Amino acid sequence: MASQPAAAKRQQDLQLQYSTYKNTLQQIAQKIGDVEQEAEEHKLVLDTLEPLPGDRKCFRMINGVLVERTVKDIVPALQTNAEGLKKVLDDLVKQYKTKQDELEKWKKKNNVQVVQS
Repeated sequence: MASQPAAAKRQQDLQLQYSTYKNTLQQIAQKIGDVEQEAEEHKLVLDTLEPLPGDRKCFRMINGVLVERTVKDIVPALQTNAEGLKKVLDDLVKQYKTKQDELEKWKKKNNVQVVQS
């Protein structure tokens, strides 16, 4: 009799752990998507500004404030931001793969098989 509630409790714990892993993976994937989109926007702006003369004025949104600058002032800052986004993206992808491997090891260790309903 005592083994039935213990088995049910273990199954519930495993389901909770699995859900936690899946939610974490989903959050990381969402962050990756957001960073990819922002990096693509930076690339698009850099590609647009590249052929323009350096003394041409352009506008940039900084913390919700639109500021006027020149192309030669903005391009280095955008390149730095784009490189930073690339590093963040690489870190997030590594984090995702690590968490995915961790989930697979956990599934093997606990003999968990996912049933799609």
